[in-house]
Amino acid sequence: MANLYFRYSSMNAGKSTEIIKIAHNYEEQGKDVLIFAPKLDDRYETGFVVSKIGLKKEAKMFDEQTKIRDIVQAYEKKLFCILVDEGQFLTKEQVEDLTQIVDYMDIPVIVYGLKNDFQNNLFEGSEALLVYADKIEEVKTVCMFCNRKATMNLRVIDGEPVYNGTQIHIGGSESYIPVCRKCYGNPSVEYLRRDDGKNRT
Repeated sequence: MANLYFRYSSMNAGKSTEIIKIAHNYEEQGKDVLIFAPKLDDRYETGFVVSKIGLKKEAKMFDEQTKIRDIVQAYEKKLFCILVDEGQFLTKEQVEDLTQIVDYMDIPVIVYGLKNDFQNNLFEGSEALLVYADKIEEVKTVCMFCNRKATMNLRVIDGEPVYNGTQIHIGGSESYIPVCRKCYGNPSVEYLRRDDGKNRT
């Protein structure tokens, strides 16, 4: 029986790498998969999921208007898995589409993404996934400042922590760092100013 999985983490936990690895494992067995990634994230090559360690895999790009179920239904070969990168950018309707793919097409769907934004509010997609997913799993990483588990995303601009602004600001290690709850409220500003994104990978 297929399931809808939501695997969430803070930034820089290797989510895109995991998607590429899962897709590779299926394809090694001759099983087709479809990967979806958001058009909104234009940091890397369009039409691909790209990991920070240099791996990449072709992907279907989605925005708020994309009908994911229609794309899956139109696929000409048997699909064994659907993979979604940056699932926080899904709409509630798209998450409901994913449940239909799981329940009526019997295709497992694995979504990777952030749970909360830099102000610790849920994204629309993350909130819907927390409601509808059959299995919710945390992908763990450690705080940039200490050895605690990172559970939050600290937005950084010009070496300064930022706690206000629009929810969506596309960026990588230069703009966001994974932090624990304690360090979110009390980050090492000296460290941020010294590093200023240059050594974060």
